[in-house]
Amino acid sequence: MIGALRTAFSTAAPGMLLAALAFSGAATGARAESLPLWEAGVGVSVIDFPEYRGSAERRTWVLPFPYIVYRGEYLKADERRGVRGLFFKTESVELDVSFNGTVPVKSSENAARQGMPDLDATLEVGPSLNFSLLKSADRKSTLELRLPVRGVLASDFSYVDFVGWVFQPTLNVDTRDAFGYTGWKLGFLGGPVYSDGRYNRYFYAVDPAFATATRPAYSPGGGYGGAQFIAALSKRYRDFWIGGFAKWDTLNGAVFADSPLVTARQSWSGGIAIAWMVDESKARVETNNGQ
Repeated sequence: MIGALRTAFSTAAPGMLLAALAFSGAATGARAESLPLWEAGVGVSVIDFPEYRGSAERRTWVLPFPYIVYRGEYLKADERRGVRGLFFKTESVELDVSFNGTVPVKSSENAARQGMPDLDATLEVGPSLNFSLLKSADRKSTLELRLPVRGVLASDFSYVDFVGWVFQPTLNVDTRDAFGYTGWKLGFLGGPVYSDGRYNRYFYAVDPAFATATRPAYSPGGGYGGAQFIAALSKRYRDFWIGGFAKWDTLNGAVFADSPLVTARQSWSGGIAIAWMVDESKARVETNNGQ
């Protein structure tokens, strides 16, 4: 179940946070179903989150988004895991692609970054090795360990720059028919964040040229970058889907926690969304409860 808002797990771009909502579809049992190869819809979301991890300043977005389910053999887009390319899969091990990202930040609109260069939007992409650890007897609940390693690209759409690496191991618990209510899917995901020095300097370094009396020069190294925890709840009806998430983020103990650009070591994010189905394919595929 949980995938950005696979937000995702840093303060994600709106699309990644929507993925975290969409990825609140829970793990499912072994009951075979014949379902459309693809389904498409449109939705709207309201999302509130810090401008970047460690920022006390926040943004609220009201955004439309596409709702897409694709049940291909190797390319999948679904409520459970968002969009992913599946390279390898057995009953207990899976290798796929992990995505995440962050929104751009205008330094002129952020008190801690006044006078500094803007932060461009980033895209994180890389392989994720996932292990199925436990399944309940009725197969309605699962526990997974996910080990994504992502390279990070920053861009303002006129150039692309590589800005480091992120490793974000997580434990993921998914439950179908949550609280005894048919169709409701509940998920919890959490774990530490590790990032290299280049990534940490992109977000938290203060070059001497931008140092002030209240913002001393600062240059972090790589290492532990705090931890994040997400809870998500959703339900798919015949003609529409609803979902919501809440995320707690802590930078306590992070290698860059003393940066003058970190103005809040703990934060909450959240969002709600609804999507309406528009069309589906005539082609059908055999699946296990829609996955």
